[in-house]
Amino acid sequence: MPTAFADVTASDSTLRRFLHGLPGVDAVGLEARAASLGTRSIKTTAKAYAIDLAISMIDLTTLEGADTPGKVRALGAKAVNPDPTDRGTPRTAAVCVYPDMVATAKAAVGDSGVKVASVATAFPAGRAAIDVKLGDVREAVAAGADEIDMVIDRGAFLAGDYMTVFEQIRAVKEACGTARLKVIFETGELSTYDNIRRASWIGMIAGADFIKTSTGKVGVNATPANTLLMLEAVRDFRAQTGVQIGVKPAGGIRSTKDAVKFLVLVNETAGPDWLDSHWFRFGASSLLNDLLMQRQKLATGRYSGPDYVTVD
Repeated sequence: MPTAFADVTASDSTLRRFLHGLPGVDAVGLEARAASLGTRSIKTTAKAYAIDLAISMIDLTTLEGADTPGKVRALGAKAVNPDPTDRGTPRTAAVCVYPDMVATAKAAVGDSGVKVASVATAFPAGRAAIDVKLGDVREAVAAGADEIDMVIDRGAFLAGDYMTVFEQIRAVKEACGTARLKVIFETGELSTYDNIRRASWIGMIAGADFIKTSTGKVGVNATPANTLLMLEAVRDFRAQTGVQIGVKPAGGIRSTKDAVKFLVLVNETAGPDWLDSHWFRFGASSLLNDLLMQRQKLATGRYSGPDYVTVD
């Protein structure tokens, strides 16, 4: 935690005062700016660059009860070599799985440089005692996870118990050791943009390496507006502290067109320093397939169709 915020987190009342003292969000203005940035078009050369950049930013994800070692191995192989017909295709940033599949994913990606991320802290609901949540994290880290995606206690947050949320993030960060921590807010359950801004600042102050929109398991996940708001938060946090935090929109981003819109948001809001997989990720599964098809079309002039790529 940056020393500048030691007084802010001294007590529940000081934390509450800080969070409720943040500027209110102009919802109409936020959505209008997000929509305006989403209308920008890019030329062919820039589009090719954007597609490769987006591929390199994907956390290729499978988080289903029916996940098997075979499915995870196949996903790991795809992350390392997304298009077997074109070895120039970038690798994805990471593979994201449940803790019990971390060792399998780690073996699948080998020394390729693809990270293994694991959801934890009783994902996706986050409804568990703190010792259970920390056990979840330690299990994943011991199995070799490079990154941990935790969920906040939305019940505590919505009840105004901000200190509990802060302290749990701090405890999880400590349990991560050298693994990077992504903090998921589940923005679709936070109800208001003001709440998303407050959650962003709690996460950043508590030591998150990334702030993340969603689990992908609810009706409303990543949107241009909520991602824009979080990008503003990390931009302002770095301006105040010198500490850079990453952003990860997750859930519902399926097309190349959508991915490009989000990259424009990043460039125009936080700036080019965030246009790197170390600082920006897409939590997705089907997005990669569309990016590969569009990449092939740019290279060959033909649209090969969805049967050309593997179905996840």
